[in-house]
Amino acid sequence: MNERNHISIREAIRGRITDGEWAPGAMMPGETDLAEEYGCSRTTVNRALQKLAEDGLIERKRRAGTRVREIPSRQAKFRIPILRHEIEAAGGAYSSRVAFRETLKAPGFIQSRLRLATGARVLRLHTVHLSDGQPYAFEDRWVNIKAAPGVVDAPFDIISANEWLVREVPYSSGDVRFSAMAAGQIEAQALATSLGAPLFTVERTTWLRDLYITTTKLCYRPGYHMRTEL
Repeated sequence: MNERNHISIREAIRGRITDGEWAPGAMMPGETDLAEEYGCSRTTVNRALQKLAEDGLIERKRRAGTRVREIPSRQAKFRIPILRHEIEAAGGAYSSRVAFRETLKAPGFIQSRLRLATGARVLRLHTVHLSDGQPYAFEDRWVNIKAAPGVVDAPFDIISANEWLVREVPYSSGDVRFSAMAAGQIEAQALATSLGAPLFTVERTTWLRDLYITTTKLCYRPGYHMRTEL
């Protein structure tokens, strides 16, 4: 088997994982079964699986088999913060409210940002994150449905999209931008502030190798201070 076959099989297995054939934590077929299915040697399958393990998508243990990682993001180049943890660490009681949720054809700028094919469907969400019942942050999120199996029916009334995606969808890289913006009508209403109020804003796009997953704009309430450890 040559390198081209190894790469082809690796990407075929990756696609089956991201399409939800094997859920997080699920045991995958053994190397012998996969080699028979793909008509190749076990060595080729082993190389494909080894690379997927290095990417953080699967976990391999001798005599225990291969599993899809429960929380693959641990292998990512950066860590996505979970707002619930941030609020609770500050002593607040966390809750969230979905203000808007719709599946639609990706508009041009999202198609470009998530590198989607023409006509690709995405999920758009507006979520208000609250601390002690008061607005803390407003999230405008777009999700590539193909890259996040189960996202359309995910229980975002119980768990926020922020936390659900970190738990359920593996990612390897991302782009993060920090800026200030004036609150528009949607942001002002969500954060119970005045139109034009200055908002600290984080824009983040994440992907797994060449598969783009989600892009989000997170606007914090006026007066928010970002803290980090050096």
